[in-house]
Amino acid sequence: MVSFTVRMRFDPKELDEIRKNLEALTIGSRQEPGCVSYIAHFLADDPTTVLIYEQYVDDAALDHHRTTAHFKEHAIGGLFQGMKDRHVENLVAVA
Repeated sequence: MVSFTVRMRFDPKELDEIRKNLEALTIGSRQEPGCVSYIAHFLADDPTTVLIYEQYVDDAALDHHRTTAHFKEHAIGGLFQGMKDRHVENLVAVA
């Protein structure tokens, strides 16, 4: 299992566009074979920060995710263009 979080910060003026990209990316990602979980959040105390929790059955499923049309359009062409910074935390399950 491959699990991680992605944390990104955005300009408050771009939040409507960010929400649209997150919604489309979430819908597409959840339909991928090998995607176990894909949950995008705005932080309650800081709506300019997005946290995405992702799980894939293996590295091949994650690699596939990064080649999809919805990832290219809404992550690379959308979110990545407007983010101020990005941090990825790789997770190791306890059990």
